[in-house]
Amino acid sequence: MDHYELLAANCQGTIEALAMAVDPAAPALGAGAELIVAAMLNEHKVLTCGSGPDAALAQLFAINLLGHFQQERPALPALALAGDGGVVGAIASADGSDEMYARQLLALGQSGDVLLCIASAGIGGQLRRALESARERNMAIVLLSNGVDEHIPALLHDGDAVIALDRIAPARALERHTVLLQNLCELIDHALFGGFTGH
Repeated sequence: MDHYELLAANCQGTIEALAMAVDPAAPALGAGAELIVAAMLNEHKVLTCGSGPDAALAQLFAINLLGHFQQERPALPALALAGDGGVVGAIASADGSDEMYARQLLALGQSGDVLLCIASAGIGGQLRRALESARERNMAIVLLSNGVDEHIPALLHDGDAVIALDRIAPARALERHTVLLQNLCELIDHALFGGFTGH
């Protein structure tokens, strides 16, 4: 298979997978947007986290909310917990890597805030502790997950939003989560500021 054939096959596979993801993802994506919008209308914020490459997606989501995304509008209160390498490194060194998000959530999270947790490769120790800490702070949770994880049911409430993919390779989940997060940002913007006509 030459480079063109590989690229074409990968792109076609991604397009088809995204098209198939719309029906199952749409209700949960809408619920997640509603949780975040309600929090912001009540002067709360969204905190984001993810492990490995998902930490970059968490930062992208925060950037979109703090920036202008697709239209000129006020900044929205969002903080990526992976954004400060010094803080993350200090917590991991002192308390272990599983505590690097939990400790920040216990310090910065408040009742009424929302945790957006991205788990393309499943729920490991860091993310499990983050979800537990969000629960301690009475925060709502929006979780992007890659298939069913045994830890999820015990850590979530009925009002939380779980945007779950079928269990797939983490690299493919990362692609789909990127598109879903961009759409989540658009739903939030639309709810708060009206529609954007550009595509």
